[in-house]
Amino acid sequence: MAFPEILAPAGSFESLTAALRCGADAVYIGGKTYSARQSAANFSLNEIKQAAELCHLYGSKLYLAVNTLILDSELQGFGEFIALAARAGVDACIVQDVGAAHIIRKTVPDMPLHGSTQMTIHTAEGAIWAKKHGFCRVVAAREMSREEIKSLLNLGIEIEQFVHGALCMSVSGQCYMSALIGSRSANRGRCAQACRLPFSACGNKNNCALSLKDLSLVPHMDKLIADGVSSLKIEGRMKRPEYVAAAVTALRQARDGLKPDMETLRSVFSRSGFTDGYYTGLRKDIFGMRQKEDVTAAKNVLPELQELYRKQSHPVSLDIDVKLTSNAPITITGTDDSMNTVTVCGDIPVPAIKKPADKEFLVRQLSKLGDTVYFLRELSCTCDGVSTLPASALNALRRELTQKLDKLRIAANTPVYTVNEHTYSAEKKFHLPAAPALRFRVNTAKQLDALDMRDDETCIIPIELAEKLQPDSRFIISAPRFVPDEKSLADKLRFLRDMGYSRLMCENPAHIRIGKALEFRLCGGMDLHTTNSASAAIYANEDMEDILLSPELTLKQAKAVCSGVPLGMYAYGRIPVMLLRCCPIKNEVGCKKCTGSITDRTNRKFPVLCRKDYTELLNSVPIWMADKLPEMKGMGYILIDVTNESPQMTRDISLAYRCGTDIKPDHITRGLLYRGIEPLEKKHEN
Repeated sequence: MAFPEILAPAGSFESLTAALRCGADAVYIGGKTYSARQSAANFSLNEIKQAAELCHLYGSKLYLAVNTLILDSELQGFGEFIALAARAGVDACIVQDVGAAHIIRKTVPDMPLHGSTQMTIHTAEGAIWAKKHGFCRVVAAREMSREEIKSLLNLGIEIEQFVHGALCMSVSGQCYMSALIGSRSANRGRCAQACRLPFSACGNKNNCALSLKDLSLVPHMDKLIADGVSSLKIEGRMKRPEYVAAAVTALRQARDGLKPDMETLRSVFSRSGFTDGYYTGLRKDIFGMRQKEDVTAAKNVLPELQELYRKQSHPVSLDIDVKLTSNAPITITGTDDSMNTVTVCGDIPVPAIKKPADKEFLVRQLSKLGDTVYFLRELSCTCDGVSTLPASALNALRRELTQKLDKLRIAANTPVYTVNEHTYSAEKKFHLPAAPALRFRVNTAKQLDALDMRDDETCIIPIELAEKLQPDSRFIISAPRFVPDEKSLADKLRFLRDMGYSRLMCENPAHIRIGKALEFRLCGGMDLHTTNSASAAIYANEDMEDILLSPELTLKQAKAVCSGVPLGMYAYGRIPVMLLRCCPIKNEVGCKKCTGSITDRTNRKFPVLCRKDYTELLNSVPIWMADKLPEMKGMGYILIDVTNESPQMTRDISLAYRCGTDIKPDHITRGLLYRGIEPLEKKHEN
């Protein structure tokens, strides 16, 4: 296989065929459940087996995306599905949920694990954490520049990089917009793409402030190869086969040093053309939306692109040796490019009436490989000059040869795993207090003063604020959610530790490793996406003192999660619905005219918080549970997030949650605490 690997998406069997016939080195698909593209056709278990066999016939690999968050009620079924998928012959699993990764390791201990981009791994320490936890590959966050990606290379773990396809506005794995608006979780493969609808910072009803152009790094192929990225990933399991064919073809051409047809690639699908996204670090001309002319262009190129994969391709070389002499059955031996060898025997040749068999005759009959993956590279023969066989007999032997070689190739390329019968058993639940403890999150010193914290309360504060305050055992430092410079972060945290701070909120795997190295007491943050007892156990084993559960859980689901440490729930605040590396307000009106928020087509206002290296888009209304506190019993603590509130509102909210006062915001939501998110469909059995 050429390096780097070209990895294609397939949401259907036709797309899979298009990818392989156009030269993909690997294909990733999803099953009917547990896939982050639940709206694609996807593959049943029988189809997964067929897909694996077809990929292995071509000498390609098949990766199974099981990159959704798993609930406790699904852990057993997930393990059973993984066992069946392993027996079907998949080459690796793409995983987001560390609890799901744990189930895979217990069920199929030798199954290769690829960390999904949904894990938001974007630093060297994050990649090392994944390696230490059994992952052999991580898919780098799409929001990284070339220089940032270089920091992940040469760490002893493969790096897969998205190089073509759609860009989400939010950092992958950190978007709750679809879930909070319509209960369709992006982390569960149900994203409704609300970000593609109109949003504006200045009331422009035609502006789509959260819509980015499609990425294409095809013109940067020389840099990707030079840097040593292991796999070049194409986005698009929801897209049609022609798109897959065009993208694979363009990448193969670029990898081979040829000039790809970028105009055709743009025509089949783009949003106002392409962008290089975050790769160069410039982030110029990154916003765009699907236009009428984009749709028209696609219609014009589809027939041409169908020709790329309509006919069987012949990527596998075949050397044939024939022994055709009198008094012995004919033998034909075929050897493919992987040195798989098959021999078939036929009838005893007969004396030729007209012309005896020779090399020319044998090449003519045995090179008819049109319906196979093979092409005849070389034929050698031993002929006695007097004997022959009918063409029909040679044709039958050729078919027998290729069929047997197909089976041998598939078997040789199909992994054989150790599959265990595993039943997940959760730990005992932490001994709960009579009522959940209160934990606050603030952004400013004035908010902190307004809280007038009690001794039994804790408060999460940003690094910048911590540097200006006197350390307090009740304070928990909040590290930046996106870390472009790990050394700088480690230096700041070391300084704060030396000042006397002792607790750190961890929002990604890098925080865990840095925090442990600096001997901080660790708390698990919302961005870790803890939705089940298995993932809670993983983080508890990382010496987490407590863990904030995913806000996509209902109260009932949250209370069912078992852990040896206290678990928390988000009980007040405007949940960050997106983590952004490019500011929608800056793009539309500029920083000097910052409006502080964007508005959707229903006039709902979403505040925008500007951080140093990223931006947070907050929900239009806050979660409110002060009048439902008895129902929060069963949690270790509740989080009251006042990062966007005035000091007076901060004081009022704290009193409401402490004392049950009647003061509350004019507009509130219960989030997903009661309505929850759409369930996964259970349709993988066949």
